[in-house]
Amino acid sequence: MKKTYTTTVPDRVGAFLKADACITELGLNITRISYNKAVDAHIIFLEVEGEESQLFALEKELHRLGYLGEHQKPQEVVLMEFTMTDRVGSLLPVLELIEQKNLNISFLSSREDGSGYQHFRMGILMENGEAVSDFVHQASMICPVSVVDYDRSETVLDNTVFYLSFADEIAKKLQLSQEEKNRILVQSNRIMQTLEEQNSPFYKTFDYIGRIADRHRKYRGKRYLPRITQKNLSDEVTLYLCEPPCGSNTAVLKTPNRLLFVDAGFPFCFADLMTALSQEIPDFDTLPKELVLTHPDVDHCGRLDAFDRVYLNQKCADHYQKERLHQKGVREKDDRHAPYVAISKILSDYKTPTGDNFTVIGGTGEPTDAPLTPIGILSLDGLSFLLYEGQGGHVPGEMVLIEPNLKLVFSGDIYVNTKAQTKEQRDYNRIAPYLMTSVDIDATLAKEERNALLSLLSNGSWTIYGGHGAPIEI
Repeated sequence: MKKTYTTTVPDRVGAFLKADACITELGLNITRISYNKAVDAHIIFLEVEGEESQLFALEKELHRLGYLGEHQKPQEVVLMEFTMTDRVGSLLPVLELIEQKNLNISFLSSREDGSGYQHFRMGILMENGEAVSDFVHQASMICPVSVVDYDRSETVLDNTVFYLSFADEIAKKLQLSQEEKNRILVQSNRIMQTLEEQNSPFYKTFDYIGRIADRHRKYRGKRYLPRITQKNLSDEVTLYLCEPPCGSNTAVLKTPNRLLFVDAGFPFCFADLMTALSQEIPDFDTLPKELVLTHPDVDHCGRLDAFDRVYLNQKCADHYQKERLHQKGVREKDDRHAPYVAISKILSDYKTPTGDNFTVIGGTGEPTDAPLTPIGILSLDGLSFLLYEGQGGHVPGEMVLIEPNLKLVFSGDIYVNTKAQTKEQRDYNRIAPYLMTSVDIDATLAKEERNALLSLLSNGSWTIYGGHGAPIEI
């Protein structure tokens, strides 16, 4: 078995030697190691493979060496700007004050602009707000000084305790447990290591993950403002489309007997989704609520246990069964996607569904041999959906629903409208392609699936409801 350790080691020559000697002595194999002093001078990520008894012994020894256990207290980097006369020695009194206060500078930048003044920007490590106020007060007696907001995506100011500060900031925003915070830290490092191998700047990884946390905190309650549209398909069937600020679209078909959902967005905003729909759909609270899942990505599954029934194909059902057994799901098998999926689950408050309300409506656990394969028919309240399973271009378990009488298509993420999204959707949907390198497992196959879908549609005007963006009329 494999286990990842987040070790804190002193920033000095040979600090890792004892840990490596211990690993070697126990006969363990290091399968992944990540250390970048430009990011964090203390944290080393170790993935080690061996027997459970060996890993237990290693963990005990790392605790004894002080490499595990309580990490350093995260410190805040405060960016300050000092305005000084452009003359020799003007910076010296400020530096002397910094030394007197026993503070550390993690960032320093300045240049002359011909005005007779220089604006020195410094990132200074502070442990608490009181220390900041005291320092600013005394520094102001030397020269004008101000505290400046900064964007981590532009400059990483703190490379001494960066990981811990980063994880602590996200944990506070979303009220994560210590275990969840540790998992965020490990998976963020995995993504950074993958992207670094493609020469992507390391700071962009953390900035993008921070954006996910920011939006998951922001788009809740009164700030959950989806775009909801309505279309009467027949005398008895009305379609409501909810496009949230982030996460998948949710379509709801209202019939006299039920509300049939197609996908359900992110878990963290599921309650807000239901509240928004209840204000638009008559008899929302009294009608049974059922759901068809187009594929098992986290941003589509909402709270599956909340529905009276969930219709899904066999590969989706198998995916959730593996999750319940703590095995790898359809995306976790891809090393490019697994870290992002793990982070997304934590930040979206995802819980593995029990499966008690699942109804499998077609497909098998075996690979298919065509871009789109017919797997069955779903007939409800006069609606008759032809079901097609994709070959796994976007993700295994993907499914398309075609209603030929109404010329209606629900395509999941096989076919999406990237051009007609709200600004919030566009901003959010840029994150996953970067962190996963691609949202598709196989981009070439995904294109073949889109072409195959269009070839299935007969002459006439069709409406395609994709997993993201406005409906597409063709």
